[in-house]
Amino acid sequence: MAKKPKKQQQTGGTPATVALTAAGVTYTVHSYDHDPAHPSYGEEAAEAMGVSPDRVFKTLVADVDGVLTVAVVPVAGQLDLKALAAAVGGKRAAMADPALAERTTGYVRGGISPLGQRRKLPTVLDVSASSHPTICVSAGRRGLEVELAPEDLAKLTEAVLAPVGRA
Repeated sequence: MAKKPKKQQQTGGTPATVALTAAGVTYTVHSYDHDPAHPSYGEEAAEAMGVSPDRVFKTLVADVDGVLTVAVVPVAGQLDLKALAAAVGGKRAAMADPALAERTTGYVRGGISPLGQRRKLPTVLDVSASSHPTICVSAGRRGLEVELAPEDLAKLTEAVLAPVGRA
């Protein structure tokens, strides 16, 4: 007996876009042809969409004192691990094992979205997001971004706003 397709497959959405639609949030999907040879997923997205890299945010998964934590920072910069730990009341942070991040979120590296994750993780959004009317984050797969208001992203992910990105 064939398996029944999941709802997101029927609608063509990802768990991230399904979550946004269910929440009634206004968003725009941007699609582009992903080049596996490009050295940076985030910079590739910014270039392909013609959007400033300070408006395109990458989703990184870190381990803060044994707790997987999501950091959403501009692709133009890097994650400040000490600042991330401080933002969630932790002492130490290190990047999570990529395979663990993929299993926990349900997304593949380079396509991890802060939205619609398999397991809801503590999330920190870099404060620079609030200086833009909209930002872009992964929509759940390589070559697919979603543009939305940073306030909506923060609300849906229950994110803490903190200065966790650095140039």
